[in-house]
Amino acid sequence: MHDILDDALHTCQSGNIAAVATVIRTFDSAPRPAGAAMLVGSDGTVVGSVSGGCVEGSVYELAQDVLRTGTPVLTRYGVSDDEAFAVGLTCGGTLDVFVEVFSPQTFPELDSVVADVRNNIPVAVATVVSHTDPECVGRRLVVGEAGTRGSIGSARADAAVADDAKGLLASGRSAVLTYGPDGQRRGEGMEVFVSSHAPPPRMLVFGAIDFAAAVAQQGVFLGYRVTVCDARAVFATPQRFPAAEQVVVAWPHDYLAEQWSAGELDERTVVCVLTHDPKFDVPLLEVALRLPSLAFVGAMGSRRTHDDRTARLRATGLTESELSRLASPIGLDLGARTPQETAVSIAAEIIARRWGGTGEPLRARHGRIHHDATEDGRGGKYDAV
Repeated sequence: MHDILDDALHTCQSGNIAAVATVIRTFDSAPRPAGAAMLVGSDGTVVGSVSGGCVEGSVYELAQDVLRTGTPVLTRYGVSDDEAFAVGLTCGGTLDVFVEVFSPQTFPELDSVVADVRNNIPVAVATVVSHTDPECVGRRLVVGEAGTRGSIGSARADAAVADDAKGLLASGRSAVLTYGPDGQRRGEGMEVFVSSHAPPPRMLVFGAIDFAAAVAQQGVFLGYRVTVCDARAVFATPQRFPAAEQVVVAWPHDYLAEQWSAGELDERTVVCVLTHDPKFDVPLLEVALRLPSLAFVGAMGSRRTHDDRTARLRATGLTESELSRLASPIGLDLGARTPQETAVSIAAEIIARRWGGTGEPLRARHGRIHHDATEDGRGGKYDAV
C-alpha cells in the first residue's frame, strides 16, 4: 500500500473516490508480497499492482464493482485451472486480496498517515477485512507514535489490535491477525490486516571510494536510506555520492556507536565496510560485530586482507560467534570487476542473507523460487524492506 498512498491522498483531496485492492496474505509462490496494492480511480485510472499482471484484469473489474456498491470485498486468487490460462496465478501461488473504497468519509485519517510516511514516522494501518458482522468490515485503526486514531469498533478490540500492531510495526512487518468478534485474544470471528509503514531500513557505507558510490546507488535501488561515512573530508562530499541521503565526515567507529546509542539503527540495518584499511576497519568492525541485531555486516578486501583483519579482530577479544557474523570478503562470486559489478555482487549477498537464498542459479535448484523471511544468529529476522 505504501506505493499508492500519495495517489490515494490526491484522489481524496480532489473530492473523488477510489477503490484500493491490497494483498493481505500470500501462499506458495505468489508474485507480490502482503501489502502490495492497486488503486482504481472512479475515472478508470490504475496505479500499482497486486500480482505483476496475473490477475490485474479481474481485480480491476472487482474494484469497479466495489466503487459502485461501496461494499468491501475479500477474495482469493489461485491457479484457475490445470493450464492456468484463465483468470488466476500462472506461478502456482495463492493470494488473498481485500478491495475497499478510499474516500474522505471512509478513511479520514489518510492525510495524517501520508504525512507520517513522508516524514519517516512509523505508522500502522489496521483494517477489519473479515467479521461475523458485515457492518464491521472496513473499519480502521491507525496506530502511531502519537497514539491511535479511528476505531475497530470497541475499546477492547482497539486495545488488542493496537498492542499487536505496535509489535508488527517495530519489526516492519505486515500481517493478518485473528481475534474474536470483539477483539478477544482467543477465538475467531474477526480478521484484521495490519499494514506497517516503517521508515526504510538504513545502509551505512563506510569508505568514500568509487566502490562506495556504486554500492550507494544499489542500496537506494533496493529501498535503503544510504549514509556514506569517512573520516577524510576531502573524499566524503555530497558531490561524490549523489545517491546517498547523507554523507558524514567522522571516524567510522565513532559514528556507528553514536548512531546505535541514539536508537537510529535496528535489526534491518546493513553495514558495508569498504575501506580495507586496518586503522578504519578494525575499530569499526569491533563495534559492528558486538552490536546485537544488525541485519548484515560485510567488509571488502582480498583474502590476505581478510586473514589479517580477522587476526586483528581476534586480538581485540571478539569471539568466534561474533566473527562468524562478518561477511568477508563481501559479495557473491559473480566474477565482478568494475565498481558497478561489485556493487551488484554485494547487493546480491545482502538479499541472499535477508531471505536465506543460496546464490545458486535458479535452474540448478528445485522447489519454491521465493524464500520466506529467515532467522539465524547472524543478524536477526529479515522481513520486507
